[in-house]
Amino acid sequence: MISAPTSKKLLQTFHGIKTTIPPFWFMRQAGRYLPEYRQLRSHAGSFLELCYNPSLATEITLQPIRRFPVDAAILFSDILVVPHALGLHVDFLEHKGPIVETVTNDTELSKLDSSKVTTFLAPVYEAVSTIAAKLPSNVTLIGFAGSPWTVATYMIEGKSSKDFSLVKQLAYGKSDFFSKLINILIDATIMHLSAQIEAGAEVIQLFDSWAGILPEAAFRKWVIEPTTRIVYHLKNNYPHIPIIGFPRNAGINYQDYLETGVDAISIDYQLPLLWAKSHLQPHTIIQGNLDPSILLTDKETISNEICRILDMLGEQPFIFNLGHGMMPSIPIENVEHMINAIRNY
Repeated sequence: MISAPTSKKLLQTFHGIKTTIPPFWFMRQAGRYLPEYRQLRSHAGSFLELCYNPSLATEITLQPIRRFPVDAAILFSDILVVPHALGLHVDFLEHKGPIVETVTNDTELSKLDSSKVTTFLAPVYEAVSTIAAKLPSNVTLIGFAGSPWTVATYMIEGKSSKDFSLVKQLAYGKSDFFSKLINILIDATIMHLSAQIEAGAEVIQLFDSWAGILPEAAFRKWVIEPTTRIVYHLKNNYPHIPIIGFPRNAGINYQDYLETGVDAISIDYQLPLLWAKSHLQPHTIIQGNLDPSILLTDKETISNEICRILDMLGEQPFIFNLGHGMMPSIPIENVEHMINAIRNY
């Protein structure tokens, strides 16, 4: 059972309390749209070096907390630290994104070693602990991981993909092999999230960024079933820790995703609000779902869209967020206006 309400609005929401102003935070709220991040990044080495440097990861996580009155901080890290910890080479190339050593057969699969995941990622947990100690008393710390399906897409495709043909070919045609990979990722994800909780994370979010590319039956097998296992294990060991699931672009499959047992569902900006209000909100807490591109427009447009979301979903306990991550080109003043619009609604 989730712990009793505190002064932290995000945790109050998970307890079923509707606050006067909904709690809000933003996916990718730490990052390239912040000038202080760009300054730090310019002389701090590679992206992974930032993730594995507890001091720098702490600083980056805290940057938006100093600037904005958000209700949560999310750990600065990446979903691909898990395959890295399993023994794969991972790199992030400027303007190209992640490059991951691939796993496409049993020989390559046998080289993955989950026994050293938490040892390898110890600097990440040190950062969590340091952040937890430095956060204001009203700000909740969110830890996270990629869900097995999404992480598997990178491990098989080797990078971001347009059609995901390789991973689908293996998921559909070599399900025994793919099941082994997913099982490894389930175990590694549980270890990674458990270590974050032990270090001080108060809420967990599971990012399934590529859930929406799967048809119904495959969605159930490779998204719902692995997520259910992760949630069951975490709830068994940490019943007080809320879990948010984000199966991006899942469409009406969001409704079946409720079966996973998550405490809240983060919805993307393509999901109709009326459908979410009717089919999801009676059963769970919703988080979302402003299109971040709105923040590239004018203040009136931003305010109107925020009012539309809050008019539809704000009558119940609700977490305001974006329907995807903050974009590097978003002006700071528009972020400030968004926050003021939420607080003055």
